Amino acid sequence: PTAVKKSVNSLRKNADFIPLATSALARARADWLYGINMTRLCTLQGQKSGYHGVLSIGRVQTPILGLVVHRDLEIERFVSKPFYEVIATFANDAGENYQAKWKPSTACEPYMDEDNRVISKKLAETVIAKIINQKGRVTDIKEARKKQAPPLPYSLSALQIDASKRFGISAQTVLDTCQQLYERYQLITYPRSDSRHLPTEHLKDVKQVTHAIKSSHQALVKAVDNANLNLKSKAWNDSKVTAHHAIIPTSKIFNTSNLSSYESNIYELIARQYLIQFYPDFEYQEKQIDTEISGGLFIAKQKEVVSQGWKELLPVKSSNTKNTDNDFSAKKLPNVKQNEQVLCDKAELIEKQTTPPKYFNDATLLSAMTGIARYVTDSSIKKVLRETDGLGTEATRAGIIELLFKRQFLQRNGKEIRATDIGKELITSLPIQMVVPDMTAHWESQLESINQREMTYNNFMQPLITQLNQLVENVQHISFQALQGKGKSAYKAKTKRKSTRPRRAAKSLN
Repeated sequence: PTAVKKSVNSLRKNADFIPLATSALARARADWLYGINMTRLCTLQGQKSGYHGVLSIGRVQTPILGLVVHRDLEIERFVSKPFYEVIATFANDAGENYQAKWKPSTACEPYMDEDNRVISKKLAETVIAKIINQKGRVTDIKEARKKQAPPLPYSLSALQIDASKRFGISAQTVLDTCQQLYERYQLITYPRSDSRHLPTEHLKDVKQVTHAIKSSHQALVKAVDNANLNLKSKAWNDSKVTAHHAIIPTSKIFNTSNLSSYESNIYELIARQYLIQFYPDFEYQEKQIDTEISGGLFIAKQKEVVSQGWKELLPVKSSNTKNTDNDFSAKKLPNVKQNEQVLCDKAELIEKQTTPPKYFNDATLLSAMTGIARYVTDSSIKKVLRETDGLGTEATRAGIIELLFKRQFLQRNGKEIRATDIGKELITSLPIQMVVPDMTAHWESQLESINQREMTYNNFMQPLITQLNQLVENVQHISFQALQGKGKSAYKAKTKRKSTRPRRAAKSLN
C-alpha cells in the first residue's frame, strides 16, 4: 500500500513515456512480422517435403533451440583426448611437506591445447625427471582473508534455476507454482520480476515478514531465530529496483503444511533466500605458495573456512550431491618462509581425459538464456546482450521452452534437455542469422535507441522489412526432406455431430 501511495503521489505525464511506448510498439510489430512470416513460410516448405507439423520460428525461440542443437552436436562430435598434469611434493628442513601443481610457462604453448592443458606426455615426463630429488625455492607466499556476501533475493529466472537444481522442477512448473502462491495464497510478492533488489522502504516491514515466515513454515523457525535483523545486505538498493522488486515472502501467516509439495518447496526457497539477507558474510582464508625448481613454477593453493555466515542456512548436501566447495582444502599448507629451500622428494604424472560439455537441463538452459552474451564472439554484440536481460524476459522464458517441447523440437531424457531430429533438421537447415542471438542483440540496441529518442520508428522498421524480405527469399529455397513423414498436424478436422432430435417430416410443396 505504501508503495502504491508513493507512486500515485508522484504521477508523471503520459507524454514522458511516448518513446517507451514507441519502442514497445516497434518490438511487438517486429516480432509479429518476423514470427508470422517465417513460421508460415517454414511450415509450408515443410509441408512440401512431407512434414505434418508446424515449424514455428521466433526471434527468441529459434536461437534457444539453436543453443540446444549446437550443444548436442558438439557432444556427438566430441573426441576425448588425454592431457597431463604434474604434482610435486615438497618438504622443508623441518619435515613439513606440501603438494603443488606445475604451471607450464609460455615456452610450453606448442605442447598445450586451447585450454592451456599439456597434451604432450613426453614433456610432462621430462619435467618430472628434472625436478625429482632436486632443491627448489619458495618464491612467493600470498595470504588473504576473503568474504562472500549473501546472494541476493530471487528474480523469477534465478528462482527457476535454483528450483531446477534442488528439486528438478521445470521452469513452467515454477512459474505456475509461484502464481498460486501469489494469487491464491498471497504468500509471496509479484513473481514475474526481473529484479533481485528491494526498496529501502521495505526495511520497516522486516519484522512482520520474518514473523510470518516463522509462524508459517516450521523448517525455518531456527533460521528466523538466528537472523540478525539489524544487518542490511546489498539487496536494499532503490536505484536497482525496476518496475517490480525481488520476489520475497509477504507478511501473511499461513500453515504451509497445507500446501502442495511444490508450493511448500518454492515458498521455502524464497523465504530462505530472504532470511539469508540477515546473516553475515561467508569468510575464508586463502593461501598460495609459489615454488620455483629447475626453471619451472609449481603452485600450491589452500582455502580454509573461517566463518560459515549465511551458508549456515543452505540445506545440507547429500552424498549424491555434487560439492561446489571442492577447492576448500582439508589439509593446511605449512608455514614456510619466502626464499626457503625445499626438496622435491616425489613427483607424480597425472593423466586425465578431456570431457564433453554436458547436455542442457532446465537450470543450465535458463542460465544460458539469461547469460546469452557468453555464447557470442562479436564484442559489440556481447556488450549489448550483457546490458539486456538476455534471450526472452522473466515472464516469457518458461513459456518459450514449453513451446519448443510442444512443437516436438525438444525432448527430455531424464533431467537432460535434448533436441529431437526435427529440431536438429530445422536449425541446421536455416540461415545462420536466424539461429544465433546476434539479431536479437541488434534489435535490442535499436529499440533502446528509440526509447532514448536517438532513433525513429521508421528508421528501425524499414531496414528490418528489407532484411525480412531477404530471409524469405533465402528460406524459399530450403528443403526439409529429412522431415518427410514426421510431425503431428496442429489442425484437427471437426466432425459434424449427429443430432439427437427426431427428424421432422418434410413440408409439402403444395
